[in-house]
Amino acid sequence: MRHAKFCAEPRVRTRKFASLRISARAGNRMQGWLAAGPHRLPVALGRGGIRANKREGDGATPRGTFRPLRLWWRADRGPPPASGLPLARIRREDAWCEDPADRRYNRPLRGTAAGGADRLWRDDALYDLVVEIDHNARPRVARRGSAVFVHVARAGLAPTAGCVALHKNRLRWLLRYIGRRTRIVIQ
Repeated sequence: MRHAKFCAEPRVRTRKFASLRISARAGNRMQGWLAAGPHRLPVALGRGGIRANKREGDGATPRGTFRPLRLWWRADRGPPPASGLPLARIRREDAWCEDPADRRYNRPLRGTAAGGADRLWRDDALYDLVVEIDHNARPRVARRGSAVFVHVARAGLAPTAGCVALHKNRLRWLLRYIGRRTRIVIQ
């Protein structure tokens, strides 16, 4: 008699969303909706609404089609979420360069966040989960906007500095269904 091998629970493949569509809410340009398949999730947008001509410091969320590149997360605040994106652990010294005169503009850097950098290690929970997107990445153009992410929202979906933000539990859910091939369409 042949013995059956013990198998762990079969690995379930999660179908990824091909695209996420983000648009402003009627009557409130600082909030919007993220459509993912049949789901609609409320989001916070930049204080400048959605703009095609994004500029550094304008507070606008850029209009366009983007790819998610990597998921940054705070390991001290929870395990890495399930996601089809490459993971990067946020360390205390991690920051994002926002100085258009710096050769590292719109790229992660290590060290102090003095001057033109946005610290990724924050006291609030906004950057506990950060999806890096390819806005102004190739080519990088000075003053066309930096540090545009999908991240955790403030209470009441308060406006961002130009990012797209979701409630933490909704972002964790969404991360399971996005990967490098997902397109983020902001319209």
